[in-house]
Amino acid sequence: MFAEDKTSALGAFRLPPGAAESLRHALPEVAGHAVAAIVAEVPAYAGALTGEMGAKIALAVRAALGGFLNLASRQAGSAPLAASMEGAYALGRGEARSGRSLDALLAAYRVGARVAWRELAAVTVAAGMPAPAVARFAELTFAYIDELSAASVTGHSDELATSGRARRRALDRLAQALLTGEPAPAVAAAAEAAEWALPQTLTAVLLPDGARPADLLDLLDRRTLQTTVEHLRDTSVLLVPDAHGPARGHLLRLLAGHDAVTGPAVPWSLARHSLDRAVRVARLHPAAGSLDTEDHLVELVVSADPRALADLRALALAPLAAERASTVGKLVETLRSWLLHQGRRDEVAAELFVHPQTVRYRVARLRELYGDRLRDPNWLLLLTVALATGDDTV
Repeated sequence: MFAEDKTSALGAFRLPPGAAESLRHALPEVAGHAVAAIVAEVPAYAGALTGEMGAKIALAVRAALGGFLNLASRQAGSAPLAASMEGAYALGRGEARSGRSLDALLAAYRVGARVAWRELAAVTVAAGMPAPAVARFAELTFAYIDELSAASVTGHSDELATSGRARRRALDRLAQALLTGEPAPAVAAAAEAAEWALPQTLTAVLLPDGARPADLLDLLDRRTLQTTVEHLRDTSVLLVPDAHGPARGHLLRLLAGHDAVTGPAVPWSLARHSLDRAVRVARLHPAAGSLDTEDHLVELVVSADPRALADLRALALAPLAAERASTVGKLVETLRSWLLHQGRRDEVAAELFVHPQTVRYRVARLRELYGDRLRDPNWLLLLTVALATGDDTV
């Protein structure tokens, strides 16, 4: 830091007593002019450094430059420059908390340094300092201001990192509150703590770790929450706000190729239901690429109670039990296609890649086995549900 490296650099330089005294007298005016120039030239500070705040900043500028002048003139009892650096560091943190950007802070330093040196130079020349001494003083002054600037940059970055970590923790607590179904008041409090506006709907998205969710977050709504769930290993969970209606198609296009499983858009208070549905589809189709749970609603319904489905299939396919094993699969796939295509033989043949005559033969055999049940609406519904999963075993 400057307090160590630049103090030694000042060893070969000393302000003449008269020039040092003139500079100290000029500091209040120099500081005031520097602050005024910053307000006028840096938009982020327009109106921000007026009144009490402006007076405090002007006083800080005077203190920082005064400490440097004291050391440069070897005034007894000079405060170490480390104190000025600590002040500049605190200034950077304060500017980050105020929401001003690093670019604005650096611009303020540039403007302030320009104005301060212009006026300090005029004072040194009027005090009769020779040109080489003025040049050396300028070099050390700008080096000092660079160190102040660097300390403020560090403070600004540290504050953003600290506040960023705190906000990430708050956002993660919010995501967990949503996914565990905490009461609405608790979720609202968590959202307020995270400075996150509750949306109309949330859509849960499952992403394997290899999908690099950080890359996707740059493309999604900036309010998207990212978290993990204990029972889902190697998987990230995203909660995407307001991806309902036409916005859902846009979301699915962004997720294409990322092996994502996208749950339904639900009111934010039901976010866990979107996650539950995405998890169920992911388990039904492991390693199946990008999936939209809306495309699997029938499968979700018929697989909700595996034991009941097994009993239903046993009842529906009982008439085939006496057939040879090699025949059962063909009859079941034909029956499923016949139900889906409402008995249109040519469409069934096209789907199964067989001759229409083969379809005729198989349907005739099914009619023999099922009899009038193939004309009973209740049995047609039972068969449709039983065969919805695509499992051809009896």
